[in-house]
Parts: sequence; C-alpha cells; structure tokens
Amino acid sequence: MATIEECRSALDKLSDNLASADGDVRSAAALDRSLSCHIKDLDVTFTGRLKDGRIEVRDTHEGAPREKAQIRLVMTGDDLVAMVNGELNFAKAWAAGRVKLEAGFRDLLQLRKLL
Repeated sequence: MATIEECRSALDKLSDNLASADGDVRSAAALDRSLSCHIKDLDVTFTGRLKDGRIEVRDTHEGAPREKAQIRLVMTGDDLVAMVNGELNFAKAWAAGRVKLEAGFRDLLQLRKLL
C-alpha cells in the first residue's frame, strides 16, 4: 500500500508532467480550478488548485474532502502511484471504477484531453 508521502510525491510528479506537456494536454491543464484527491485506502485528502498547468497541493487532511472542489478525484494510493508512473491507464481505471472523477460538464470536456 502506498504511503501518504508516496502519494504526495506522485502528485508532484504529475504536476511536473502537466507543466512540461504540449498541445492538447497543456491546454487541458491550463484550467484554474479547485482540486481534491481523496486517497480512500489511506482516508486522506489532498486539496489545492489546478492552475497555470500545474497542480498546487495546499493542504492534506484526514478523511473525505471538507469542501466540494471543482475537480474531485477518488482512488487508492497504489492506483495514483501506478497511473503517474505509467503502469495504469487512467481511462481504463476510470471505466473499471477504480478511479472516480467528478467535475462540471465543461471541465470534463476539457479534461478528457488528458486521457
């Protein structure tokens, strides 16, 4: 099972990957939205913003998200680490119910470019 530190590191790596992306991926990541990522097996939530093509993690707390972020992710720590390391495809994990992504309709249309 992935640790909180490994999950935080994975989010930092994902942020770096988004910041260095080009084309459609770069434009999809250019949103300015609040973000939460609940790691259900650790029962911890990372909160922050997707802004300027980067993920800025601002807080980590126990339990489910305290406020409803504009973009919400729910998954296990192992799935987060595997996705960021290229070992798990996001679209397949989402289709299988391993990852939940909730956002407004317009944001979902923009975020689909990341898939």
